[in-house]
Amino acid sequence: MDTVSDSGAVMTAAILHGREDVRIEQIPIPSPGPGEVLVKIKTALTCGTDLKVYRRGYHARMLKPPTVFGHEFSGVVDKVGDGVTQFSPGMRVVAANSAPCGKCFFCKKDKPNLCTDLLFVNGAYAEYICLPSRIVEKNLIEIPENVTFMQAALVEPLACVVKGVEDSDIHPGDLVGVLGTGPIAYMFVALAKLKGAKVISVGRRDERLSISQKLGADYLVNSTRLDVVEAIKTISEGNYGADVMIECIGQPVWWEKAIACLRKGGVVNLFGGCPSNTAIEVNTERLHYSELTLKASFHHTPKHIRESLELIATGRINTDLFISGEKPLNELPFLFDEMANRLNQSIKMAIIP
Repeated sequence: MDTVSDSGAVMTAAILHGREDVRIEQIPIPSPGPGEVLVKIKTALTCGTDLKVYRRGYHARMLKPPTVFGHEFSGVVDKVGDGVTQFSPGMRVVAANSAPCGKCFFCKKDKPNLCTDLLFVNGAYAEYICLPSRIVEKNLIEIPENVTFMQAALVEPLACVVKGVEDSDIHPGDLVGVLGTGPIAYMFVALAKLKGAKVISVGRRDERLSISQKLGADYLVNSTRLDVVEAIKTISEGNYGADVMIECIGQPVWWEKAIACLRKGGVVNLFGGCPSNTAIEVNTERLHYSELTLKASFHHTPKHIRESLELIATGRINTDLFISGEKPLNELPFLFDEMANRLNQSIKMAIIP
């Protein structure tokens, strides 16, 4: 557990107090305990999950108010606790927002993302964050010299997509449909292109679809003007449908549309998390006789975190297209209010403490 600094030093942090209630406050800088690392945050990124947390006022698995929140960040090691030898003050680092236990049933089954004791860390919207020993051991990584703090902060969301692409079994020449035009959908477009696929990007606004095009999308479908299922089938060879569909919107109706877009033998990744207690209808005859494969990818693993950083470090991902601009930490409450009311259409904003 973090211990409060006995020096009396304080830091600025964004504290979530409840539903749409974020306040900029001064709180004590934590001191790292044994095995822990205190990181001075250089960049934190806004995220769709953080927006959901802001709207709901909590997250059942990750945090309970009042608390600092935010989970995509990079920074510099400020202090290390007893027993930490791999990291030292001044090192540029990026951390995942979780770490598996490595001992439970699912970890032993090589499913560490489903760990029964998955340890989460939040607190990126602050000047400092103290990382638990398990995060330090499993998911804290030094940033290569050629990678900026802003680029490194993309590691966590990109790792989720790296796993999603792996789960989707995309092959060169496959026709892949990506539903949505948020940052996660854009990452799927970029990684599917790296796999050699032909990509259809589906969204509601032409200006957002144009970003997909910059990332390599071969076809653009505006869902306000076209029937998505028919459009994708028309694009596909023989009008059979897509080889792979990836849903990044998180609504049951779009899960059903994603399935409807598949050819026989196709794969759908129902990636977007839907609201609790919702359900979809699946035609059992089509599911069986068309040999459809339905998958859903959740979170990331230490392996995917490292693969994500490598993609960024080698320049295989154009990170500039994922970040719309910068804001100081004290403007975060106004930014989230704008995002919640759809007054700010940024992809991701970099928060600079």
